Amino acid sequence: MRIWQIQEAKSQFSELVREAERGGPQEITWHGRGVAVVLSKADYERLSGAGQSLVEFMQRSPLFDQDDIDLRRDDSPTREVDL
Repeated sequence: MRIWQIQEAKSQFSELVREAERGGPQEITWHGRGVAVVLSKADYERLSGAGQSLVEFMQRSPLFDQDDIDLRRDDSPTREVDL
């Protein structure tokens, strides 16, 4: 991942975007501290799960297809509240 100082990122924004698309995430620093990362749209969609259904999201879960998960609801009564 290439690291860009914020001044350099502003002045060479087109190059920053091209590098994000071709070479992966690009980090932007401000006073030597990492403050942002520029991603390609493809990387963003892959990481955010954009465009997938709820079923596809659930199937990607590490808990998918586990037999030892207890999904029963707690049937204990609710607490008393004074109004």
